[in-house]
Formats: sequence, structure tokens, C-alpha cells
Amino acid sequence: MTGTRRLLTCCATTSRRAFLGRTAIAPALALTGASLVTQTVFAAALSKDQRDKMTPEQVIAQMKQGNERFRSGKMSEQDYLAQKRATAPGQYPAAVILSCIDSRAPAEIILDAQLGDTFNARVAGNIANEDLLGSMEFACAVAGAKLVLVMGHTACGAIKGAIDNAQLGNLTGLLGRIRPAVDATPYQGDRTSKNDAFVDEVAKTNVRQTVAAIRQRSDVLAGLEKEGKIKIVGSMYHLVGGRVEFL
Repeated sequence: MTGTRRLLTCCATTSRRAFLGRTAIAPALALTGASLVTQTVFAAALSKDQRDKMTPEQVIAQMKQGNERFRSGKMSEQDYLAQKRATAPGQYPAAVILSCIDSRAPAEIILDAQLGDTFNARVAGNIANEDLLGSMEFACAVAGAKLVLVMGHTACGAIKGAIDNAQLGNLTGLLGRIRPAVDATPYQGDRTSKNDAFVDEVAKTNVRQTVAAIRQRSDVLAGLEKEGKIKIVGSMYHLVGGRVEFL
């Protein structure tokens, strides 16, 4: 019975896979080809030292691994009480994610993340206004995040609204910021919101335009990227299948 308890305790500990590498051996693992998921020492929260030693490319790799766990139904066992205690004194997220408010697309779950792993900003159509740009500047320039990830998704209602020129209070102005993506999307065929393929192509264009807008409108983030301290990348979450496609 004692041996069984020890085995269960060991399994429970190792199953709490952190979304990001939790150890300074990550660079060495990358060189040797070893898996971070199987080799990493798991912890309740990412420390500043561990986060600072990661590269933007390693953060992306861990996101892809987390998404694969989500898609395969082999997600990490989350001890939120332990994570809450570990992150109370401070936070050291490795990424900031700008995504849509769609209830089916919560980035932390899709990427199998835990408390303290990512800053998360959500707005319909994942657009970047001044407030969101300032938030992302804080995340990277002040708090030390290594990655800015813009995440759109398929079957996006905001994209459909922009295609249809929907009018509704303050939403009208928001959809107006997405409208340029509609006009900029090359597509042969039905260019209406009833065409799912066209909607998804516009969503991709919108993600790419948001990434470009971040670089153009934030000298802080553009400068950090030029220095190699961060990366600014786009992605699409596929509601059917659950895959995060990096663009």
C-alpha cells in the first residue's frame, strides 16, 4: 500500500505539466533534442529566472505542445490552489495573448496554460487599440514577457459583423476597425458572411493586419522585436478540431 501511495504521488506531481518550461535546463534540452514536457521539473508557477532564460521560440514551442495536449484530451492536471499560492507574491508570464472574446476560444485552456503563464487581453475581433497596445507594452517592456501572440479564430462573429457592415452602438466603431481586413482579403467566390471559408480568410487577414498594426503603432514593441527580445506573431484557432495554427 505504501508503494502504491508513492507511485500515485509521483504520477500526480509529474502530471501537473506546466505550459512553459519550468527549468533553466531548457536551452540544453533544445540542443540535445530532448522533450521539455518529459524532462522539465514541474512547478506551480514560472519563476523570473526560468522565464528570463527562455527564448521567444521556446515559448512558441511550449504553446504548440500545450495545444496538442488540449487537442488530444491529455491536458495537465491543474492544482489551482498551489498556483494561486505560488503566484500571489509576483507574476512572471512569458507571453501576452491578444484574442477574441468568443466564449469558445479561451486562450489559457486552448494552450493548456496555468495561472501566471500568460497575460491575456480579449476584445471582439482581436484588434489592437491604444489601451491594448499600452497593456502589451507593459507586459513586455515592464514585466518581461517574451512573446506577443495575436489569436483569431474560425467562425468569428465580429468578422461576420464587419463583412455585413453591422450597426449597433459602440460596436459599429469596433467593426469599422476590422473592415479594412474585409477589403484586403483576396477571394474568388461568395464574399458574404454566409460563406464560412470567406469569413475565415478575412479572420486570417485581420490577424495579420493586427500584427502589422502592433509593429507600426508601438515603437516600444517594435524596438524589442528588432533587438530579438520578443517576437510578435499571429495565429488562428480552429473551432473544429481545436488546432492553433501559427501564421
